[in-house]
Amino acid sequence: MSDPALQDLFDDANGHLALGELDEAVALYRRCVDLDPEFFDGWHALGMALLKTGHLKEAIGCGLQAVTLRPNDLLAWTSLSQMYVRDGNIPEAEAAKGNARILSLGGKIVK
Repeated sequence: MSDPALQDLFDDANGHLALGELDEAVALYRRCVDLDPEFFDGWHALGMALLKTGHLKEAIGCGLQAVTLRPNDLLAWTSLSQMYVRDGNIPEAEAAKGNARILSLGGKIVK
């Protein structure tokens, strides 16, 4: 990320998250991905914040965007699996967990 304004916005969102101010964090993470739709960290953080606020379907959408942007990111797949578990979608959770396991063993999802 080279945009200092985007970095400041992301840092502010992280600060709200750390203080437990989830709605404020979600709003700022949304602005981050609006500014840069390719911003992996923004999508990942937005998904996790939405998961914490119980917005499961939207969290899963963000998680899917994160793994689309970085298909070989272990944390992104692990988080997506958690989102699916919370939503009760065990087959999708297991599939995401499987991808995380492949990565944890040194494999690749996308070459």
